Amino acid sequence: MRKDIIERQVAAMKAGGFDALISCSPENFAYVAGFVVPSQPLIRHRHAMVALTADGRCGLLGVDMEATTIRKHEPEVPSYIWAEFTEDSMHVLARMLKEMGLARSRIGIEMDYLPAGDMARLRQNLPDAAFVPCELLLARLRQIKTADEVELLRRLSRIADQSITDALRTVQKGSSEMDIAAAMTRNVYALGAEQFKLMIVATGERSQLPNVGPSERTLQAGDVCRVEIFPLIGGYHAGVCRTAVVQRPPAQAEAIWQHLVECKYLMMDMIKPGASCRAIYDAFIKKLSAMNLPPISFVGHGIGLHLHEDPYLGLTPNLGRQGDAELEAGMVLGVEPLCYQTGYGFGMQNKDMMLVTASGCELLSDYADTDRLLIVK
Repeated sequence: MRKDIIERQVAAMKAGGFDALISCSPENFAYVAGFVVPSQPLIRHRHAMVALTADGRCGLLGVDMEATTIRKHEPEVPSYIWAEFTEDSMHVLARMLKEMGLARSRIGIEMDYLPAGDMARLRQNLPDAAFVPCELLLARLRQIKTADEVELLRRLSRIADQSITDALRTVQKGSSEMDIAAAMTRNVYALGAEQFKLMIVATGERSQLPNVGPSERTLQAGDVCRVEIFPLIGGYHAGVCRTAVVQRPPAQAEAIWQHLVECKYLMMDMIKPGASCRAIYDAFIKKLSAMNLPPISFVGHGIGLHLHEDPYLGLTPNLGRQGDAELEAGMVLGVEPLCYQTGYGFGMQNKDMMLVTASGCELLSDYADTDRLLIVK
């Protein structure tokens, strides 16, 4: 169990009047437990949960298929294992909560994750407990990264950046998108990632499509190549996107890219504690419009245990606020000046990982020099 995260959650419980918090999503389970139950993100009903009391006691719930995983990582923490095909996980969860002295307590639980049917059965099994939503509280705690989280995200940022950049160096005109994907897959594992969640390889006219995987399309001179990957370690993600051209840039590509580079540095100058997320977004949109490029709804977001976390640099509400929040030291952002529809048959994107520091921001994805377009031979 992660002592620093437990201390954060205990303090939040005391401030919010909770007797316990139940982390039941894969993201929040990993946040407090410090490891991922492999099948939990893949099979929704295979519940893995951490119950943490306001006095710092923990209990773990898990499916029998993953019992050895849970006990290997946390042999000293009481674990309650439910049989996948013969037991109701909510009945076992209720038993765990009763044995932890929480039968009549105020318990925070992630109601945006737990299915309604499961929630109803949990209430039936524990009728005297008060279950209240805690997903916003947990999301808020996850916004400010610990020193260990920052170091992990720095490592992941480098893995993502290097895996893309080195993959683009191995291909040439006539190679396929599949060749890029193969090189990038090898790189991401060789550099130390445990998994990757999403890979985007979009070249030529396909570079205008936001989220597409690799195809058999071959690279032609003048193609624009948008490549993005999200490597994973311990449930944490980094997201980096790089744009390259094959041999030579098409018309307007260099001018648009330099404009996006200027957008990046404009935002980096603004990213610091106390900065308004909406103000950064508005400055980006104003700069983007100087080349008559179409706007997008956000240009950055928090990232960590989820691909997209608060805060958002954009029109999107942040934890219930209508479209604004202030940045704080310790936040890690994916910042992505982009334009999918440039009007010239290609899209461009330059996504970086950035840490909000005490006085400004630090670029975590610093392997590639993106001040100029990357070139595929």
